[in-house]
Amino acid sequence: MTHQFRGILALLLVTLVWGTTFPAMKDLTVYFSPVWIIFLRFALAAVLLAPFLYKAGRDDLVSGGLLGVLLFFCYVFQVEGLALTTSNRNAFICGLNVLVVPLLGVVAGKMPEKRIAYALLLAIAGLTALCWDGGAWGRGDTLALVGAFAFGVYIKMMEFRTRRASRLMTLTAAQIVTVALCAALWLLAREVPRSTIDAGNDFANYWTYIAQGIGQHGINLAYLGVVATAAIISLQGWGQARSTANEAAVIYAFEPAAAAFFAFFWLGETLTARGWMGAVLLIAGMIVSQWNAAPRPAASLAPE
Repeated sequence: MTHQFRGILALLLVTLVWGTTFPAMKDLTVYFSPVWIIFLRFALAAVLLAPFLYKAGRDDLVSGGLLGVLLFFCYVFQVEGLALTTSNRNAFICGLNVLVVPLLGVVAGKMPEKRIAYALLLAIAGLTALCWDGGAWGRGDTLALVGAFAFGVYIKMMEFRTRRASRLMTLTAAQIVTVALCAALWLLAREVPRSTIDAGNDFANYWTYIAQGIGQHGINLAYLGVVATAAIISLQGWGQARSTANEAAVIYAFEPAAAAFFAFFWLGETLTARGWMGAVLLIAGMIVSQWNAAPRPAASLAPE
């Protein structure tokens, strides 16, 4: 099994787990504000990955910090939009980041390979068939679209930064800690002691409310923090170090299919025949993206 193929399998697992985060976070938006969800999720992951910052190099910390700031805004737009629309529709719009990565390459003067272009067409068709549920365009859709562009830029930056990193897990830990710090600063500046909570609650009641929410949704938050963030973002960095940004973007196009599948069991959202057709098109796009891929030397990075 080549390093490239291992990277593709790693990104596929990343995508499947990320599919569970849409219904998981949608469930939490009933109780918490979007930035509280981001903070709790990434703060837990930051605690788990903090040991990798020991004797960290300056370049890895800078790269992790830049990626973390960008990732924070990716999640702000995604979760803010998720609170205002359905899980499936949000997943579809965020999935449009598959267009952003090759678009950035075109702007830089590099046309995508023919197989990638075909795969993108299949992925977009699949996303449309899977998640389009009609209705007027709303503020939540706009936020999700901005999030899609932010995620596309993040994917491209990840490709560049992970290939330059001397310690991949240090870079990963630095970006997760940065997201948690950005969320904490946002909360202190804009939400504490009140946000979507009734204005009648005083400061003490606010923190009681937050503590009760953590107790009620502890398993959900632990899953998001430990599995979907600490473990999966680490795996994402490892996988993207062994694949191109275009390949990663097409594989990530499978995320809405996974989100729709898990939303059925988690939130009771159903998948129609058109949705199943979309899932098949997405899988086809993933296969085409790897068809006759040119061999490349293995990346120099390895998990630590």
